[in-house]
Amino acid sequence: MKLVKHIANLGYGSRKQVQLMFREGRVTDADGEVLYADDKVEHDAIRIDGEPLDPPPGLTLMLHKPTGYTCSTKDHGRLIYDLFPPRFRERSPLLSPVGRLDRDTSGLLLLTDDGALLHRIVSPKSKLDKVYETQLAQDLRGDEAATFASGTLMLESEDKPLLPAELETLGPRSARLTLHEGRYHQVRRMFAAVGNHVEALHRSRVGGLGLGELAEGQWRALSAADLETLFGAMP
Repeated sequence: MKLVKHIANLGYGSRKQVQLMFREGRVTDADGEVLYADDKVEHDAIRIDGEPLDPPPGLTLMLHKPTGYTCSTKDHGRLIYDLFPPRFRERSPLLSPVGRLDRDTSGLLLLTDDGALLHRIVSPKSKLDKVYETQLAQDLRGDEAATFASGTLMLESEDKPLLPAELETLGPRSARLTLHEGRYHQVRRMFAAVGNHVEALHRSRVGGLGLGELAEGQWRALSAADLETLFGAMP
């Protein structure tokens, strides 16, 4: 791929804007030598204004999503893309959320521009558990764990029962829930089905991957080792 197209696809500007960067001498190699648009240079050797390029396509990110942000590129209000460098929104292919967390849910959110990886993560065949911590409006009754584990719970407007899920009581109105599937607003709808209401919801783990020390609003790129951990056994 030509350098102009490669850099434009990373979101640094239109092809015309990137061509101007070359003419202005802003694109160099690691030694500071000015590059030209027809040069053949490895990605890691390219600098713009002295800074290395963002990671190439095949990028997967983990975000500690705060509440109040929407997983969209077009909705009004605060978007998850506001938490990244502005050019990340312009990358081609797009960095897409892997599944979604609703506006009022915080926690671990993955984004990737790798369509095959995205499909693998969301596929039921991968059997990636998702772990949530909840704060509830009412005290737990005590029978919720058995109901959720039964494999017979039906959600409103659906005709297929949920897979068994594990509930761990953390306090009178708090619980940890491990899901083995991903239906629309599943945690909130599960507690609604047993007469309760989720006031706060946080996703702490997907597969074998947790947030670690990542603070709210922070993100990092995932390594090959991280992806192995994601698809590995739960700790």
